[in-house]
Amino acid sequence: DQAGLRLTEIHLLLPPKFQEFPRSYSIHDPQQMVWVLTGNSLTAVPANNNVKPVILNVIACRDTEFQDEEKGNLVFLGIKGKNLCLFCTEIEGQPTLQLKEADIMDMYKDSKAQKDFLFFHSMEGSTSAFQSVSYPGWFIASSSTARQPIILTQQRGEANNTNFYLHPEN
Repeated sequence: DQAGLRLTEIHLLLPPKFQEFPRSYSIHDPQQMVWVLTGNSLTAVPANNNVKPVILNVIACRDTEFQDEEKGNLVFLGIKGKNLCLFCTEIEGQPTLQLKEADIMDMYKDSKAQKDFLFFHSMEGSTSAFQSVSYPGWFIASSSTARQPIILTQQRGEANNTNFYLHPEN
């Protein structure tokens, strides 16, 4: 029926429900390594009482241009309490994970998403994986060796870990 179809079309044009703030999560890998801020980069270190792990801010992207349901939910990732967001860029021909000074809420409110800051968040069992939108097939990863930087990798389940446990903080 025409009226029902028109109503569906209108719903598709409406932006996803507005979020006032990102969701916050503590994050660790299967080796119980947490992410810490080392200068202007992220490093994985064994969790203990002397370590202050970062809290990951996660918020959905409202721009539908890059959506791909099969790959996961489109999200921005930031560091809580810092004006830093994760983004992907190419350095010497290699996709690289970086931190950039940016407000996660400004990116969320922007009607045109910046692709380099976007990740597909997928659930794999009870773990989360984050794939770069700019570099398909490249995932956020921690090394199985402590005190190594958080990187992007194409090699899943080998020397690098691409699955993380997220625990809600808010």
